Amino acid sequence: MSQLRLPTLLAAAFAALVSFSSQAAQKDHFSVCWTIYAGWMPWEYAGSQGIVDKWAKKYGITIDVVQLNDYVESINQYTAGQFDGCTMTNMDALTIPAAGGVESTALIVSDFSNGNDGIVLKGEGKTVADLKGMNVNLVELSVSHYLLARALDSVDLTEKDLKVVNTSDADISAAFNTDEVQALTTWNPMLSDIKAKPGVTQVFDSSKVPGEIMDMMVVNTQTLKDNPALGKALTGAWFEVVGLMSGKSAASNAALEHMAKASGTDLPGFQSQLDTTKLFATPREALDFATSAQLPDTMRKVAEFSFQHGLLGEGAKDTSAVGMSFANGVTSGDKTNLKLHFDPSYVRLAAESKL
Repeated sequence: MSQLRLPTLLAAAFAALVSFSSQAAQKDHFSVCWTIYAGWMPWEYAGSQGIVDKWAKKYGITIDVVQLNDYVESINQYTAGQFDGCTMTNMDALTIPAAGGVESTALIVSDFSNGNDGIVLKGEGKTVADLKGMNVNLVELSVSHYLLARALDSVDLTEKDLKVVNTSDADISAAFNTDEVQALTTWNPMLSDIKAKPGVTQVFDSSKVPGEIMDMMVVNTQTLKDNPALGKALTGAWFEVVGLMSGKSAASNAALEHMAKASGTDLPGFQSQLDTTKLFATPREALDFATSAQLPDTMRKVAEFSFQHGLLGEGAKDTSAVGMSFANGVTSGDKTNLKLHFDPSYVRLAAESKL
């Protein structure tokens, strides 16, 4: 993830404005991007096994599903208009495209991290309090940074009590192998590999803040408005794969084996990552979460963290700078600047078998 994140964000936002006229129109070809993470491997399967193609054909469109290797770069490319949709967390959706002026919609809140993100230290018997005075490597201004802040809150420490060292997700595993790095915050699959090393203690993880780190498929709002077929096809494909994953058949096992291999691990390793991911197994489960009172409350916490770290834009005067909308007419922040929408209408169609 880029050390030049905010300048990159501004450049991406400018590029997005330039490309807006080409995005905001009816069309029949789309592209979405994703990066490797347990909760997003169903997109790899849906793309490589023709499931996205099948659903896209049903609605008379085509959709390319593209893997990128750098997480923040994938969001920057989406923000710049190079993709119609992108997998990202709730915080990053707020602080990159939405804060950059690109109106975006959380089409599917697919899961939340329930242990998939964690903080580890070298040494046995360590605790969160041992972070005081240390360097902590993480992807700065990401959900890892948010998780660190929530962990520090639990022991009455603040970020002033340590030093954050920005480290790309592509480099963080290798960094931990060096003597210089003693503590880090990251997510799976890197987290699982690091925890498995001898003499390593995990001192905090996302199961301590359930429902706060969400994984989503985010799409450009105007593109979705002009092309509801995109939302229907992506939602249909997603829940077909998730339904297959939760089955007990040979086909279900083969699908999980495929995803495990594609993510760089074996089936037991992949299953252990799924065990710490609260993946919504049915459209109804996803709909219940997307329409819950918890979601707006969580996003207010995220907005507060984001404002404190200067992630809501240079002109942001308070946590309400970037408006958000939710189910049932609920809004948060500036109603005249609604840039992030949690719209469960397509998931509702899936729950009601109307796709």
